[in-house]
Amino acid sequence: MSYKKQHTISEESLVEMLRNRDSRGISILYDNYSKSLFAIIIRIVENKELAEDILQESFVKIWNNFSSYDNTKGRLYTWMLNVARNQALDKLRSKAENNSSKNQSIDTVVHIVDKADSYKSNIDIIGVKEITEKLDPEHKVIIDLLYFKGYTQAEAANKLQIPLGTIKTRARMAIIKLRHYFNER
Repeated sequence: MSYKKQHTISEESLVEMLRNRDSRGISILYDNYSKSLFAIIIRIVENKELAEDILQESFVKIWNNFSSYDNTKGRLYTWMLNVARNQALDKLRSKAENNSSKNQSIDTVVHIVDKADSYKSNIDIIGVKEITEKLDPEHKVIIDLLYFKGYTQAEAANKLQIPLGTIKTRARMAIIKLRHYFNER
């Protein structure tokens, strides 16, 4: 997967291009955000080829459903991140994917583990990693499990051995803090 140089364009101008269905907008969007979205997707699915497919599906969905983006509810990147994350989780949870991933050879699994470090999240560019580092450890671990590793709240509760209600409360508090940190920027 190759990435082109990022374009310098305001988010407002890019949103306007996309709302007007200007195909240059999706090209700029891809060049500017594909690397970061891929990093999130690969952390969830842990398979390069599958992550590349999901990334493409995500951009098609973003293009086809751009009319549902509401800039009063959040930033463009946050909306796109949710689209890509949901695409990855849907694919991961699909029955076909579950069956094929259970039947992977040991060589494939070793390859995934060896390559995982080469796809480190590029979220540092937009400051997400820096902002999540500001969270209390009890909130940070939950955000990591829920949003970066694709756990459900119930799965996170089981993994951390704490009540589901506690997970929900901590996740909500973490999101409120993250929203505050993003607004400070």
